[in-house]
Amino acid sequence: METDYKVKLEVFEGPLDLLLYLIKRDEIDIYEISIERITKQYLEYLQAFKELKIDVAGEFVVMAANLIYLKSRSLLPLDQQPPEEDADEDDPRWDLIRQLIEYKKFKEAAVQLHDRALEQERIFIRDGGTAPTSDAPLPLHEVGIFQLIHAFQEVIKRVEAREDLGEIFAERFTVSDKIEKILQRIGNGGSIRFSELFAQMASRIEIVVTFLALLELIRLNQVRALQREMFDEIEIAAIAA
Repeated sequence: METDYKVKLEVFEGPLDLLLYLIKRDEIDIYEISIERITKQYLEYLQAFKELKIDVAGEFVVMAANLIYLKSRSLLPLDQQPPEEDADEDDPRWDLIRQLIEYKKFKEAAVQLHDRALEQERIFIRDGGTAPTSDAPLPLHEVGIFQLIHAFQEVIKRVEAREDLGEIFAERFTVSDKIEKILQRIGNGGSIRFSELFAQMASRIEIVVTFLALLELIRLNQVRALQREMFDEIEIAAIAA
């Protein structure tokens, strides 16, 4: 494995984006978040970033420290919790919940503005074109790094649950080789499901190297990671030359 390989894919979203993604993925109310559960999930993501050598901003580490503090604080009885400056509530989650609610409002407003701009484009279609009908299939949307990491974690969990899991020391996997194999499998303009890409792999090392190769292809704009809905399986599609 190319241990010195480092993913250059930029992570444009921040720690609040990751927390909102985890909340939406688990289909829970922001007001009902479990600090213990969300801290565990958040740290799993940071571990995945570390294993894959993906650079993330320092604010991710700051948020991790804050979550660990909130988790440790929440485990104490109320009469033993250290006092918080300017804190009006007994629940140590409230400051984080407020941040998430405000950030969610900001993101939703940005999405509405974007959708409104797209709607205006559809109204003023040039050259006599027609707008898509309401029964048209849902378009494929670009997948972000958090969805990709989640799909990667699911592949690792499925493989580790199999009794035949083993590290194949006789083989040496490289990112460049896996890039070639991915391009061969999808071809020019073709596509493949994320799970199919890793279906025959029984080595954690091979899975990691293949995932790094996929991220590199995304960065080089040679493939796109897409899905129709947030929880649908990810499709990897070649970008036609």
